[in-house]
Amino acid sequence: MLKIGIPIFTDVEELDFIGPFEVLNSVNKIKPNSLKTILIAETLDPITCYNGLKVVPDTTLDDCPPLDILLIPGGQGRKVYAKKDNFKEFIHSQSKNTQLLTSVCTGAFFLAEAGFLKGLKATTYHTALEELAAFDVQVLQQKYVHDGNIITAAGVSSGIVMAFYLVGHLFGKEIEQQCREWIEFD
Repeated sequence: MLKIGIPIFTDVEELDFIGPFEVLNSVNKIKPNSLKTILIAETLDPITCYNGLKVVPDTTLDDCPPLDILLIPGGQGRKVYAKKDNFKEFIHSQSKNTQLLTSVCTGAFFLAEAGFLKGLKATTYHTALEELAAFDVQVLQQKYVHDGNIITAAGVSSGIVMAFYLVGHLFGKEIEQQCREWIEFD
């Protein structure tokens, strides 16, 4: 069973993580017990997202088990949390075990601040492309970019598109297509 971790934080953009969460977990409807998605935060207190949704994390940065995939959402809160040492340390610690580091929208700044995007191709939200380029990143304006073991997705709904790509990458095109049909996504 693959373990996918999604760090969340105050003012995280809801669709950045809920869209991929839904897509990834649809795999379990086709191939039961294929993956487990874990929401991670600094504490177990409920997180208030950017549009007001409150979400309860499953575990903390300190107690999170080793992950196979790390999926980092963005949102206004990234301006604070991507610079925090505990988030950078968490990403570095988890990267030792992960197959893939992924981000959605401005979640790319967590990877950039932690030094993972330097010299690589990546994408982010369209209004933040220039800001990301300042981290010595070759910025591409496309739905998602896969460079090495890092996949970045552009703005908000692009996380859904990237999650389908991730399903195909991990489980094959047939499972990806079945997930698309399950969710009715063309």
